[in-house]
Amino acid sequence: MFPERELCYPIATVCRISFVTHLDAFGVFAITAMLVCYALEQRGHWFILAFAGACLLASAYGFLQGAWPFGIVEAIWSVVALRRWIATRSRTDTR
Repeated sequence: MFPERELCYPIATVCRISFVTHLDAFGVFAITAMLVCYALEQRGHWFILAFAGACLLASAYGFLQGAWPFGIVEAIWSVVALRRWIATRSRTDTR
């Protein structure tokens, strides 16, 4: 009654050109700055302050992107880094 048909599903490749948005570029910059400043913290206390600033940038990125838990965690890390900078600066100033 119903002829047998072979079901063929051709493999369709969809080419999509994706462009980096300004928000994506901001996020890449913030995270890269965090990693670089964290790696260079031993070279001076100013890198600890820069790390705190980069954490604030990453926090802003998290909130703007819609990942609010990431934004909260990065804001907390910026406070921790700022406290470390204050402690480190006071130790280096007394030398």
